[in-house]
Amino acid sequence: MKPATQSNCAAHTTRIRILLVDDHPAVRHGLALLLAAERMEVCAEAGGRAEALARVEEHHPSLAIVDLTLNGEDGLTVVADLHQRDIPVLVYSMHNDAPHVQGAFAAGALGYVTKQELDSVLVEAIREVAAGRRFVSPEPASALAQDLSAPDDAIERLSPHERRVYELLGKGEGLPEIAAALNVSAHTVESYYARIQVKLDLKGMYEPRRRAIDYVRKHAR
Repeated sequence: MKPATQSNCAAHTTRIRILLVDDHPAVRHGLALLLAAERMEVCAEAGGRAEALARVEEHHPSLAIVDLTLNGEDGLTVVADLHQRDIPVLVYSMHNDAPHVQGAFAAGALGYVTKQELDSVLVEAIREVAAGRRFVSPEPASALAQDLSAPDDAIERLSPHERRVYELLGKGEGLPEIAAALNVSAHTVESYYARIQVKLDLKGMYEPRRRAIDYVRKHAR
């Protein structure tokens, strides 16, 4: 059997072409077999950041599946690097808590699935991410839902620009994307972000984004 890392992604245009980034070879092998049955090709594999970036240059995958724990490396850095190279990223992790999920989306991930989910959920997530749509599997979605949102009346304290930043945070946008959307500098967005934290009494790096996602989800119904 020809190793997945020697396959050329660009040679197969009818399948979803996947880069697998996980530090466990057995996990990568099992996923390759599962996805082949779904007409999805694992055309490259990597166990860490440097190898993942090299595989991107060699094989040009259509998306990447990334674990957040990579033999001592921070998977969020890999997510951010791939996002900067316009590779859609689906995180596939054992972590199902809100901070990990929000950290992944803040780094540029388009989807998040835990390893406790059914295989069918992973397959669905891959198809959604490949189509450019966001996806959060049931377990991390439940963790996010348990995080209480800021009361609606507290949102009234925000200025129009601050509220727009808050809404974009809730849609999973990073600070550079928000700056581009509002046509302002990254420094200005950081100032809005700091004021949002103060006005809504939100602490930590991930809290504003978690609350914003819950707010956007609730008002999109």
